[in-house]
Amino acid sequence: MIPKLHYISQGNSPKEHLDSIQSACTSGAELVQLRLKSVAEKEILKIANAAREITSQYQTRLLISDHYIIAKEVKADGVHLETTDSCPTIVRDYLFPWQIIGATANTLQECEILIAKEVDYISLAPFRFKTSKDNSTTVLGLNGYAAIIEALKTETPILAAGGITKEDVTNILETGISGIAVSKGITRDFNMIKTFNQLLNASSTAEQRYTLK
Repeated sequence: MIPKLHYISQGNSPKEHLDSIQSACTSGAELVQLRLKSVAEKEILKIANAAREITSQYQTRLLISDHYIIAKEVKADGVHLETTDSCPTIVRDYLFPWQIIGATANTLQECEILIAKEVDYISLAPFRFKTSKDNSTTVLGLNGYAAIIEALKTETPILAAGGITKEDVTNILETGISGIAVSKGITRDFNMIKTFNQLLNASSTAEQRYTLK
């Protein structure tokens, strides 16, 4: 089962990422994603182990962004792959059978490829913002989401990501999107986890279901 709300860790240092994960867990997050950029793999392994210790105390699920070998080593609940990361099929063969695989997509074609490779969920992004370095992606907005969801007609959970605020949630869900992934909007105020969950009606009994192949 895939929770409707994913918190993506944020911080200016590995310690800040761990502090954010701790705060998210104590605020009721059901799933957090450790996302470290420009950090040595040895350091990521150390932080991932610490994140696993934190999330285990709260029975919060942990995904590791990009590093599927580390995700297996620390027995995280799964991995999230960016568009330039390894093929989900290769990753599936490597991970434990119970670990989940999520992946980022920006276009209908990318979604179709990921679904064919049997990912457990897709993060469709960006909803609102893209980085100045990323000129290859299109800001999707509500119309982009609606068009892709209508064309896909898939049971694979599709999450919205990229600059989402509480004011966006109702309209996003009306497009057929399954849930949301949020970073900055929660890091600023971890009480927003409760607010987002209320808007998503994201109790443990209202999760998106998936079937491991």
